[in-house]
Amino acid sequence: MGETLTRPSRSVRARELFTFLLLAVFIWPFIAVGVVAGWGFVVWMYHVLAGPPGPG
Repeated sequence: MGETLTRPSRSVRARELFTFLLLAVFIWPFIAVGVVAGWGFVVWMYHVLAGPPGPG
């Protein structure tokens, strides 16, 4: 109960900021584009195999 919270050192904060920016700016956008492109590929392949959508 008597614990005191200390502020992280400047190097720790800089490393965390760098890691956050790396994830937010570079890694997650590529993952998002890859997921959307992958889903588009799955739908495209389904249409190739099952035929175009529409009535019968």
